[in-house]
Amino acid sequence: MTELHLAVALDGAGWHPAAWREPDARPAELFTAGYWVDLVREAEAGTLDFVTIEDALGVQSSRSDGPDDRVDQVRGRLDAVLVAARVAPLTRHIGLVPTATVTHTEPFHVAKAIATLDYASNGRAGWRVQVSARGHEATHFGRREIPDQLGPDLVADLFDEATDYVEVVRRLWDSWEDDAEIRDQATGRFVDRNKLHYIDFEGRWFRVRGPSIVPRPPQGQPPVTALAHAEVPYRFAESSADLVYVTPSDVDDAAAIARRFAPPSLVFADLVVFLDRTAAQASARKQWLDAWDGATYTSDAAIFTGTPAQLADLMLRWRAAGLDGFRLRPGAIPHDLTAITRGLVPELRSRGAFRHAYEADTLRGLLGLHRPANRYATVEGTR
Repeated sequence: MTELHLAVALDGAGWHPAAWREPDARPAELFTAGYWVDLVREAEAGTLDFVTIEDALGVQSSRSDGPDDRVDQVRGRLDAVLVAARVAPLTRHIGLVPTATVTHTEPFHVAKAIATLDYASNGRAGWRVQVSARGHEATHFGRREIPDQLGPDLVADLFDEATDYVEVVRRLWDSWEDDAEIRDQATGRFVDRNKLHYIDFEGRWFRVRGPSIVPRPPQGQPPVTALAHAEVPYRFAESSADLVYVTPSDVDDAAAIARRFAPPSLVFADLVVFLDRTAAQASARKQWLDAWDGATYTSDAAIFTGTPAQLADLMLRWRAAGLDGFRLRPGAIPHDLTAITRGLVPELRSRGAFRHAYEADTLRGLLGLHRPANRYATVEGTR
């Protein structure tokens, strides 16, 4: 059996809004470095491919059109890229994929931030691209207005902008050739200026000359990932992402979505998971959290409640439908995170479906992605 890939999506105390109320939650530590180090180390102990770290340009809200007045849910978060940079030297193998929003920000900044993370982690960085379609987030920057009701043209524009943004970032990562740094003390030459390149990108949203201020990342191109639910983001992911997270509702839906993405693109299904020793206990725990929140929890992704063995059954059925892996969203942390690493992972290993040890030193290596050639480098002797 071909091994599947497995990641977890980390978001505060968990994906359920009342997760911070669980007895083993650590709400007082959500804004500490140690909390995030502990979570990622737990994921690494389970030999997971990578973790993603959620982020946004606005405070969490139960409303889609702006902040709410609730005080019984987690509000506030740390910057995902900076969290990943703090975790990087304290882990050794697991990939680190922070979220960085493209709307309202500049590609030059994100390019150097993710490249720096790749150096800090010795080649384990990735990037989850996110579009901001919320009007209240736009008001933090004052550069444009985004209405509460999005029309199809605006949605298309946001993803067209994201496409150009990713292209700029990728060109900046290539703007230094791999051997541009000479570091020869005897001759006094630190860099070969002929191996630094202007990218000269001009488009509707960006004009970026380059080169980057950070040398080419250890992976050459850190993997670019994106969440997609519908046709427009699907097209964006097809053209711009190495890995796409999708949200199928069942195995037939998973098969239909997987068919539209061609290799080498990787397709991961997102699932929100509530795990326990029995299905009844898992269901009861979710109901307990729902009661604290005053509403039944829903998600853009399918919600699974049950045992690790039952989840393994589902994952292997969906894997056979054409998926490459899964990104699991723990309903509550640490309970559902440890249920993944200490319950699900051994179950998958017993079925020959998941690794027993890390087999590569970089995130691209773990995902089976080759290290790409630099687009600006010329073959020796052809300059």
